[in-house]
Amino acid sequence: MKHTKLFAGLVLAAGLAAPVAQAQDMSFFRIGTGGTAGTYYPIGGLLANAISNPPGSRPCDEGGSCGVPGLIASALSANGSVANINAIAGGSLESGFSQSDVATWAYTGTGIWEGKPAVDKLRAIANLYPESIHLVASADSGISSVADLAGKRVSLDEPGSGTLVDAKIILAGYGLSEDDIEEEFLKPDQAADRMRDGAMDAFFFVGGYPAGAIAELASQHDVKLVPISCDEAPSICADYKFFAPDTVPGGTYEGNPDDVATLSVGAQWVTSADQPEELIYEITKALWNANTRKQLDAGHAKGKMITAETALDGIGIPLHPGAEKFYKEAGLLQ
Repeated sequence: MKHTKLFAGLVLAAGLAAPVAQAQDMSFFRIGTGGTAGTYYPIGGLLANAISNPPGSRPCDEGGSCGVPGLIASALSANGSVANINAIAGGSLESGFSQSDVATWAYTGTGIWEGKPAVDKLRAIANLYPESIHLVASADSGISSVADLAGKRVSLDEPGSGTLVDAKIILAGYGLSEDDIEEEFLKPDQAADRMRDGAMDAFFFVGGYPAGAIAELASQHDVKLVPISCDEAPSICADYKFFAPDTVPGGTYEGNPDDVATLSVGAQWVTSADQPEELIYEITKALWNANTRKQLDAGHAKGKMITAETALDGIGIPLHPGAEKFYKEAGLLQ
């Protein structure tokens, strides 16, 4: 009987010790995104789920998680590109999303980073999808062109966001400055609320379509997407090579049945050179496995546009060595 009790006690002790050992093997990885009403946040959630594989999960080949063993990733709502890069540089985020233009400026210490220390440890994991520049105007505002924003109440998005940077470039390209408008600095969902109340004429948002805040607003209030084109403002594309022509398809937002010409920048997943090479290698590998492909295709309209074939497009900063290792193994990089 004593031997039986002793054996049972050892089994119980082993059972209690196992979770402790598993807990010691756990690691955490944060992804800084944007506001909850934008595209960064839901995409961040999809990627966090895809790369996570908590201790005790079923193996991938048995229908379980195909993420990085022991990793628990989370998507955090943040103020967008600039804020995410600053947090990565400061060590309070392991990774985050950024527009390609902002990432390039940060790494090189140019553009909006001129006069500030370059974030020379910034590294890329992948290019994700094109982010369309949305200029949303109330239908009764009389705004049909960027030039019509003069004298209007316009939100340029929050300080720290990539949208704010690009909005200023767009205004300048059309011969306007912040002094020519009644500027406000609100997240897209806050700007949409103001527009519903009749207190906002237009707002900018850079992100993948359909954007939740805009889709919800369009279902409740008459709005129109305002075209943005380098044909009308050639200096934009001449001075800023990271902009590409883009189109928001007709029907994307209620009340806007026709295609609308605009510009786009790439949404990129960035991290720090200080992150371990093997960790980023495993994360990149998990990002591009077949199981993640299914989650991306089913999880969000922009998820279908996140492909390995475009993972290296428009990247103006160095790849993280772990990501580079994967792309070379996959034959995507020489």
